[in-house]
Order: sequence, then C-alpha cells, then structure tokens
Amino acid sequence: MTLGFSVDTLLPKARGGGQLRMGLVKLEEHEWLQPTPDLAARAAGFAEWPQGVQLTPEVDAPGRELAALLCVDGALPEAALAAHEDLCLLTKREGEEVYRLIGAAVAWPSDWHPAEKIGLPLRALHAPIAGYEEQLATGVDRFMETLRPGPIYARCNWFIAATGERRWLPDQPPQEAFAHVTPENAGETLFVRSERQTLRRLPQTGAILFGIGIYVEPLGKLSPANIAMLGKAVQTLVSGEGDRRGAPAYAGSLIAFAEGQAA
Repeated sequence: MTLGFSVDTLLPKARGGGQLRMGLVKLEEHEWLQPTPDLAARAAGFAEWPQGVQLTPEVDAPGRELAALLCVDGALPEAALAAHEDLCLLTKREGEEVYRLIGAAVAWPSDWHPAEKIGLPLRALHAPIAGYEEQLATGVDRFMETLRPGPIYARCNWFIAATGERRWLPDQPPQEAFAHVTPENAGETLFVRSERQTLRRLPQTGAILFGIGIYVEPLGKLSPANIAMLGKAVQTLVSGEGDRRGAPAYAGSLIAFAEGQAA
C-alpha cells in the first residue's frame, strides 16, 4: 500500500477518527517526493514567509547531506526550494536520548510556527496534539530510535480549514473563521487539507528527515467516498482534538453536506 500526491488519494489511507495511530506505510525511493514540484510556488512561499526557515548550528552537516541527496548545492534551505515538500531535520544532542528539531524549512505550515518549535524535543513539539502523549509518544520514540538508513516511511492526516491557501495560520477563533459556512455552501467554503508526511534517516550524519507535502482541495471536489468518510470522522475525533481543530464550528455543516451528497 502506498500514498498518492492529492487529497483524494491520501484520505483513504488517513485515520478516520478515534484513537491516534502512526499509520505508517513503506515507500520505494521513487515514491518519496512529489515528482513534479512547482518550484516557482516554493520560491514564492519562502520569499513571502522567510520566518519559515529556522536553523541551528547543528543542522549544517545534515542539511548539506540532504541537499546532496537531492542533487542541489547548499544545505537545508536550498533542499526545500528544490522539492514540493517542507523539510525538517531532527537529531540527538551529545549526551541526550531525545530527538530535537535542529532545522526547519517550512513554506506551507499547518497551524504552527517553526520559530516557536526550533530546538524542542519530539514530545514538546507534539504537545498541542490531544492524546499524543498517552497514545502515540512511546511508539514514535521507539520508531525514531530504530529507524535505519535506507527505508522510507510515510503517513498522512487531514484537517478542515476555512481557506484554500497552502500556508494555513489561523488568525481568528474558529467560530469566526467558519461563521460563513452552511450545509448548503460547505462544498465550496470548507477546504480539506492533507499532509503527506515522510520519514527517513540520512546515512552519513544519522539525522532524521521529516518531509511534509501539503495538498488542499474544496470539500465538494472530493470523491463521494471521501466526503462520506469525513462526515463520519469528524464525529469521532479524540476528545480535545476536535476542539483544537475547531470542529465544533464546522462539524454540523460538514455532516449535513455529507449526508446530502449521500442521499
């Protein structure tokens, strides 16, 4: 089982709701990155939002190894300009057992600011995610520790946003952001956002590369099966997770739209 490069092909592999899980699949090398990135859009994204690049001194060698892997000159920022995916590097500090974010080149974040995350250990990075500590943290730590150079793993998720922009940084409460959404217009006013996340260990430096490919579509453009899945999934989010995602502000309209499409 592999992962595609669109919301419609990613959603069937995403968690529908309920308990958190990693949901990893193994990829071949040719499936790792989007084969036809819009490099002009990448350059514009970083130019518009330069704070998306956050580097520590520790990231220099892993960043250069990554750039060489992508056949570009430079380090982490240049590597991210050459791919559709936002790229983050994590490694252990000497004397520590935890992985920390040592570099981020993120043009299209999903409600997070790299400047607030740089240098943090893995569990602190995920602290805002309801249920992460209880349901996922130990498994993620074990995966990171045992990941070997060579294999590439991937997973995907989904969010509902009030904008189709690739850079999603909500600047108002959900009740305001989704105030215009109704069951009748939800197909055009709700946007489904999916992250195609990949993980691999770099062979020379041992750093772990976390790639995030962003895909966004209006709800009404998705397949009937995916619309129906989202209508059910939004009702079964982990306690607290739905509030963080703003679900109470849009769930009624999404569910009614999905039911109308199925009728």
